[in-house]
Amino acid sequence: MSETTTSAVESKLAELGLTLPEVAAPVAAYVPAVTTGQYVYTSGQLPFIKGELPATGKVGANVTPEQAKELAGTCVLNALAAVKSAIGDLDRITRVVKLVGFVSSDPAFTGQPGVINGASELLGEVLGDAGVHARSAVGVAVLPLDSPVELELIVEFS
Repeated sequence: MSETTTSAVESKLAELGLTLPEVAAPVAAYVPAVTTGQYVYTSGQLPFIKGELPATGKVGANVTPEQAKELAGTCVLNALAAVKSAIGDLDRITRVVKLVGFVSSDPAFTGQPGVINGASELLGEVLGDAGVHARSAVGVAVLPLDSPVELELIVEFS
């Protein structure tokens, strides 16, 4: 595959009106993704758009669940960009093994799974059966930079 050829995964993203962003620069002492064997582990991905967080605060207080669900989709785009930086071509993904999602939650908010569905549903749309994964959706008190959502992926590739 030449560098000018678009992968099937990126073509599917384009059909959905989405593009992979540049890999977000780390905000601390880590790298965006690490490979070991046939797996890529991403660092926690925030919903950066062009280096900025579009919203901050707690879901259920400052951020609506609907906004947070959309931000989870942005996080997964950033995670896929990190995966691509590690393996070169998203068509090499054979399975998303695990998604761990963190939701900065108001103490009364209990809809974390619905928020993280924004990421899970997008992975399914883009990757089909390879996007079906195990998952955790965890409510937390605060996330880096006051982000409402953060996620990480474990991806198998060939």
